[in-house]
Amino acid sequence: MISNKFKVVIPARYASTRLPGKPLLDILGKPMIEWVYQAAVASQAEQVIVATDDDRIQATVESFGGKCCKTRSDHQTGTDRIVEVAGLMGWSNDQIIVNLQGDEPLMPAENLTQVANNLVNSGYEMSTLHKPVTQQSAEDANLVKLVCDKNGRALYFSRSKIPFERDFPQVAYSGHIGLYAYRVGFLKIYADLQPCMLEQSEKLEQLRALYYGFNIHTEQALKTPGIGVDTEQDLKRVTQQIIEMN
Repeated sequence: MISNKFKVVIPARYASTRLPGKPLLDILGKPMIEWVYQAAVASQAEQVIVATDDDRIQATVESFGGKCCKTRSDHQTGTDRIVEVAGLMGWSNDQIIVNLQGDEPLMPAENLTQVANNLVNSGYEMSTLHKPVTQQSAEDANLVKLVCDKNGRALYFSRSKIPFERDFPQVAYSGHIGLYAYRVGFLKIYADLQPCMLEQSEKLEQLRALYYGFNIHTEQALKTPGIGVDTEQDLKRVTQQIIEMN
């Protein structure tokens, strides 16, 4: 059980470079954002909110009975958008938020509750999840890898294959799952931090937290999620996976 209720915020942008209008793409008769929203509702979250700067996304979310918060269009990251939502909603600094990406229609609901639980139990500023991946998959720069200590504290995230198997060929690789939990108070601190060289080099904003000395807890996900949607091919694969699941 978690000692504090959590809310889920789903950042959703229309202007995707590789797949414009991504949150509204049809998957078996429903827009992708509805699949994501339903996964969040199925968790133990007390509230689920889509954060967007786009009127079309807002209208779609409200059409299926979802809650939407309209935000500014000048945010650099989804995290910045969530900070604005927390302010608009008047949430306290102790409020726990789970950040679920709007292109993750196959994220198991159990993982959302897990990452919120881990934030409370670890006492760290952030929590996230990972999954085992093969050595071949670890070579892919689009798949973020991570290493952690024996207590689940993340040591580093990288697009490179880590750790390097110099004399130990049985290395176990962990692929990062882009699901986060944190409290509003930490988000406010994080938003005021300057981006660091590591973050800018790897294009991974969680490295900003590690660079400034904050702790991120990580644990293998209870259920391995399906792929996120970045391309048309991804969309086809997700559609097929949903058909097979049902």
